[in-house]
Amino acid sequence: MDIQWRKSSKSSDAEGNNCLELAEHNGEILMRESDTPDVIIHTTRTKLHAFLEGAKQGEFDNLT
Repeated sequence: MDIQWRKSSKSSDAEGNNCLELAEHNGEILMRESDTPDVIIHTTRTKLHAFLEGAKQGEFDNLT
C-alpha cells in the first residue's frame, strides 16, 4: 500500500517523531502518530472537517 503521509509544519520534533500524520487513501482520510505508525485511524472528509472546525473554535484547547 503506497500512502503519501503528510504532517504539519508545526510539528515540534526535528526527526518527525512527535506529530500526527494525515493521508488520503481509497476515499478515506487516514491518521496516525509518527512514533506508532502501525496504528491507523480511518475516517471521512466530513468527520475530519467537523473535528477541525471544532479545533479552530477552541473546543479542545483544554487538552493541550
